[in-house]
Amino acid sequence: METPELEKIFRRILPGDCIVSDGVSLRVYECDGLSAYRQPPRLVLLPEDIGQVKAIMTTCRDHAIPVVGRGGGTSLSGGALPHPDGIVLSLARMNRILEVDPVNRMARVQPGVRNLAISQAVRSLGLYYAPDPSSQIACTIGGNVAENAGGVHCLKYGLTVHNILALKVVTIDGELITLGSESMDVPGFNLLSLMIGSEGMLGMVVEATVRLLPIPESAGVIMGIFDSVRHAGDSVAAIIASGIIPAGIEMMDNPAIRAAEAFVRAGYPVEAEAILLCEVDGSEAEVSQQVEKVESLFRENHAVACRLASDEHERALFWSGRKAAFPAVGRLSPDYYCIDGTIPRKSLGHVLTEIGRLAESYGLRVANVFHAGDGNLHPLILYDANNPGELERTEELGSRILRLCIEVGGTITGEHGVGVEKLGEMCIQFSDEERELFHDIRRCFDPDSLLNPGKAIPTLARCAEHNAMHVHEGQLPFPDLDRF
Repeated sequence: METPELEKIFRRILPGDCIVSDGVSLRVYECDGLSAYRQPPRLVLLPEDIGQVKAIMTTCRDHAIPVVGRGGGTSLSGGALPHPDGIVLSLARMNRILEVDPVNRMARVQPGVRNLAISQAVRSLGLYYAPDPSSQIACTIGGNVAENAGGVHCLKYGLTVHNILALKVVTIDGELITLGSESMDVPGFNLLSLMIGSEGMLGMVVEATVRLLPIPESAGVIMGIFDSVRHAGDSVAAIIASGIIPAGIEMMDNPAIRAAEAFVRAGYPVEAEAILLCEVDGSEAEVSQQVEKVESLFRENHAVACRLASDEHERALFWSGRKAAFPAVGRLSPDYYCIDGTIPRKSLGHVLTEIGRLAESYGLRVANVFHAGDGNLHPLILYDANNPGELERTEELGSRILRLCIEVGGTITGEHGVGVEKLGEMCIQFSDEERELFHDIRRCFDPDSLLNPGKAIPTLARCAEHNAMHVHEGQLPFPDLDRF
């Protein structure tokens, strides 16, 4: 079907200002945060209500049009990469907070509501929404649900899946279904958890009921400064083993420290090989006791110095460096490639040392900044796409890091999803039988695989062609839909 004919079909069900079709504007949607892979969509649709979403989905089903959902476009795995024969369904205009219930500590929101906007809206009630990805100023709840996003404070307060009570979802058949409820539990299979993290392949989220938490009475952040990445990694395991569950514990190595300090002037020690930021919260007595214990554990594990944030301003300053680490590292190199793997905490020291060795062998620089408490690594591989072969070498290093995560008992993603980036590694982590089960579940919701095709779950045929698992710029991940 030619694009003008495709546009004509959707103009029957949507106002003209809800359709983006000109070439320049479509370029805005050609990639997400993983900019190495680009593909302009045929059309972008911007529905404003659930009725329009239902009409779009049934139209796509009837005409076999692939649908790629999009939130804030901050995904780092190519999860929102357009399909060459399909449309992008952007939920950016469905961005209202529908209801706040402070008594039951919940809020109903549309999928285009920004993560941070929820906490801002309920702060005066003494409440907040706990998951806080680094992109929380821009990422949306719908995208957070699709990727099961986490954040700095996910160690204590959980990922998106632990903070969503219910979802309203439109299926490819245009049916509106409700998963979960406002009560503590519901009968039947836990389809709510199945939907969260499904990367837009089971349905389109059009409303979410989120859990709100009371703002802690007190919080303290202590910075541990280390002359060894391994010592910093060992300190994380020691803190958790002591029985303390920090609100968050984040690690940055020297390249990340230098980049963040130059970017936001957070007061980081630029000569340190690594720092740990550990936040504890609760009553003032609890915070005082736990800060003292954390400092003791830091020093037992060879910290050369410790700094306690003296007030709320300095606490926010410490975190500002961590939150800004990704854009800060972007100043070090023309391009960077962000890896997302998760490992057992006990393996942190070993894995970080091995990442350094691998980076050296590939002739590439790596900056490490990650959620140390739950072992969620985010190595940032620095490269220059203008240099022939450098992107390919970067992808190969990224794949080797993810295989290292699997080797030590971890997994290939913690919060960024699989998208198109990790299809090859899915062939390593899961067996043929497991992947076929994933496809069977998907077919229950989307028999013709029209929702975000070519993402997350490789076919048996693709895994048999394991040498093709790296997709390079200019070589799209789905030149032939039948491969998937």
